[in-house]
Amino acid sequence: MFRIESLMPRFFGLPQLTALATSAVVSIALLAAPASYAATSSTATKSSSKKQAKSTKTTKKVASAKAEASPRKVIVVRNGKRTVVASRAAPVRAAFVPSKPSLGEAMGLRDTEDALALRSSVALVMDQNTNEVLFQKNPTAVLPIASITKLMTALVVMDARLPMDEMLTVTEEDRDTEKHSSSRLRFGTQLTRQEMLLLALMSSENRAASALGRNYPGGLPAFVGAMNRKARELGMSDSHFVDSNGLSSSNVSSAMDLARLVNAAYRNPTIREYSTQPEHEVTVFGRPMHYVSTNRLVRGGNWDIGLQKTGYISEAGQCLVMQTRVNDRNVVMVFLDSVGKLSRFADATRVRSWLEHQPATSAQPRPFPSNPNLTQGPKSPTAILVSQQSHGT
Repeated sequence: MFRIESLMPRFFGLPQLTALATSAVVSIALLAAPASYAATSSTATKSSSKKQAKSTKTTKKVASAKAEASPRKVIVVRNGKRTVVASRAAPVRAAFVPSKPSLGEAMGLRDTEDALALRSSVALVMDQNTNEVLFQKNPTAVLPIASITKLMTALVVMDARLPMDEMLTVTEEDRDTEKHSSSRLRFGTQLTRQEMLLLALMSSENRAASALGRNYPGGLPAFVGAMNRKARELGMSDSHFVDSNGLSSSNVSSAMDLARLVNAAYRNPTIREYSTQPEHEVTVFGRPMHYVSTNRLVRGGNWDIGLQKTGYISEAGQCLVMQTRVNDRNVVMVFLDSVGKLSRFADATRVRSWLEHQPATSAQPRPFPSNPNLTQGPKSPTAILVSQQSHGT
């Protein structure tokens, strides 16, 4: 049988076969090289694409951040053309900072329950004519009183009988280094002592109260000394004062002491008038400045308020003292460490509503109570409200 294998050695010697084999291997390698290169190139291309995508995303984020930080333009179309009419700054999100607890909250006084479900840690309602305690809640707790301090400032100013038309100047010494609060009275502002007192009582102007203390004979140290002497004179044994504006948390008192302070201030017609004035305008550097009362009940017009003062610093919470007439009865109300700016006024409204549903009494005057726990209100199940101890104290 004829086989082709037998002819191979005749026509092709061993050297020729070796050369052919080598040539075939080289050809196969050359054919495989493009495929290998294509695979490597594809992998490299994919890696490059991913890096490029990441770079694009980063660029977009940076551009977005720059866009958010850049001012926002307000554009309108006028006659077919886009026109920029205003440029507004982009909104800045403030970081959340938890509020500092008041001293009353730290003492657990806000856990005290009462029959009227008040939001104030401390409350006292007293018949001004008879000294009868009608309602009480932690009335002997000693707490910071913030701008209620300005009532004592007013008493000391009026007792000194200084000229009310004397011009006082707001200076750098009146800057608030305690709370770093702002003021509409710029340094160099000149107002009369009368206007300073009015703004301090009506609008709780801190620099006005500071200027009143500085311009007392002997300066602020002498003024603070007079404040503490007046407190002892009034029997305010739980009270202490360190400044004339109430910005320091070291100005402290109790509800019982503040009832004494309200009664004393009420006897002065100037303090009554200034503290209950709803608004006033003063001229500062030749320009009019309009002020309003810090007490929304005064501005509301449906209360018969004879004297009032509000107060707030973080350590004291929201505070309010008032003399008012309810159900043909003159009463003194004290609210300390209320949880919100409006809750002190809501507490006063709730107390007024409760008093309006009580029968009128003709009780005889009695001495000011030295221990409020021994004095109760009208003898009815809904009116006997005793002081309760706060939880955990």
